[in-house]
Order: sequence, then structure tokens, then C-alpha cells
Amino acid sequence: MAEKRKFKKRFCRYCQQKVEFIDYKDLNQLKYSLSERYKIMPRRLTGNCKKHQDMIGVAIKRARQAAFIPYIVDRKRVIENPFELIK
Repeated sequence: MAEKRKFKKRFCRYCQQKVEFIDYKDLNQLKYSLSERYKIMPRRLTGNCKKHQDMIGVAIKRARQAAFIPYIVDRKRVIENPFELIK
């Protein structure tokens, strides 16, 4: 029989910090849940619980609407760290 794979248990970083609300204006918190193309990363990759993943989704969508985070990224002009431009 094949051996079971041992994966590192992922913990919700927001539960560890005891965060009650995720603000859409706090881009330092939101950037850990976005990919380099500004897509929302899934729970299985970030390790967030359902409650905080839902809050992150709402906060990112609000930040996009307020133009803090872009909706799309230009494929031809690749930026290594796009959050430095946002500051």
C-alpha cells in the first residue's frame, strides 16, 4: 500500500491574530490573499477559515470598487511587486 502523504496543517492567520473585521483599506493584510495577477486565492492555498475567507472576498471586492486594487493586470507590462505602486 502507498504511504499517506504528510502535509503541514494550515492555520487561519486571521484566527491566530483574533481579527474580527477585515478592512478593505488595509492593503497590507489583503495582499497575502491575492495572487500576482490580483486574483483572490482559494482557501486551500491560504489556509483561511470560511468566515475569514468570506470577509476577505468582500474586502477585496470593495477595494477594487474603490480603486485601491486593480481589476485586471496588463499582461505585456509585468510588475514584480505591484503593491509598491499602490502606496
